[in-house]
Amino acid sequence: MPPETGHGRIGAAPRSVDVARLAGVSQKTVSRVFNDEPYVSDDVRRRVLHAAGQLGYRRNNAARALASGRTRSIGVVTLGTALYGPASLLMGVERVVRDTGYALRVVNTVEGDPAGLSGAVDSLLDQGVDGIVISEPIDEQRDGEDTSLRVDVPVLVIGAPPPVTAPTVLTAGDGADLMAHTATEHLLSLGHLTVHHLAGPQRWYAARYRLEGWRAALTAQGRTVPPVVTGDWSAASGYAAGRTLAADATVTAVFAANDDMAIGLIRALAEAGRRVPEDVSVVGFDDIPVAAYVTPPLTTVRQPFDAVAEEGLKRLVHAIENPAAASLPASGPPVDLVVRASTAPPPDEAAAPSN
Repeated sequence: MPPETGHGRIGAAPRSVDVARLAGVSQKTVSRVFNDEPYVSDDVRRRVLHAAGQLGYRRNNAARALASGRTRSIGVVTLGTALYGPASLLMGVERVVRDTGYALRVVNTVEGDPAGLSGAVDSLLDQGVDGIVISEPIDEQRDGEDTSLRVDVPVLVIGAPPPVTAPTVLTAGDGADLMAHTATEHLLSLGHLTVHHLAGPQRWYAARYRLEGWRAALTAQGRTVPPVVTGDWSAASGYAAGRTLAADATVTAVFAANDDMAIGLIRALAEAGRRVPEDVSVVGFDDIPVAAYVTPPLTTVRQPFDAVAEEGLKRLVHAIENPAAASLPASGPPVDLVVRASTAPPPDEAAAPSN
């Protein structure tokens, strides 16, 4: 027999007043708990959530939208791709949005469509979203073209798409240059004279930032900056680049802009008789799940997808719900270099002289 909720409302959907009565608190307190407002004690919060669970209470977001003028939805613009980085970031955003109690609306863009970003944003605004996340990793701008976006809701930009004009513009996930700098410094610290770079396609912001970080690390230590070899993020392109790099006996260290290309590179080096890491050290970027299980296990930079999504969405929701308040501060990007067996000091004859 279903429990009775309220006054004789057998089988009816529970209301916040029913939760308040069972928890022994006011209806306003229930509202504060479900809106995640401050000044609610941990004990009261537990009682309210426990009572809500007992009754099967769910917030009526439609009614709240009518009362507040908000739809309780967040829109996401992302590139339609199965590549590990963008896909992992979208999964992180989906998890966090779900936990905030907002609905998620996703619009995918297609590489090579210069109007894709503005069209996607317009589509989300037409759906009445309360905020927008732009995770657009490719520069589709044409020379002389104004690609700035004008949006009337708070915006979270992950990476660096075109300029955005909005009531609040927040940024996240913009530390790729620092991570690449750290990866390059790791190889230099092992004694390599310089580090070659297997770059991603330069229309991608991430590829540009990783190249900039690599170049800055070499320049800071007065090292030679070798010519850049470019791939397309795939293991096949890493393999093709590896065949070229393997033919150069001066190459002792390579920083690849992602793990897939690094894995293809290692295969080409092995086929050419160049051992990793005894002859050539390799560092990747992303820490894809297979990176720890290739031969040799790959040293790489782990991207903090979940941390970027969690902090960025927390700041976006705060901007949506507190439009007159100052933005929450952003923390510095974490740098997590995962050192495995693909890096080592160079052969003695190729080592940098000690100070």
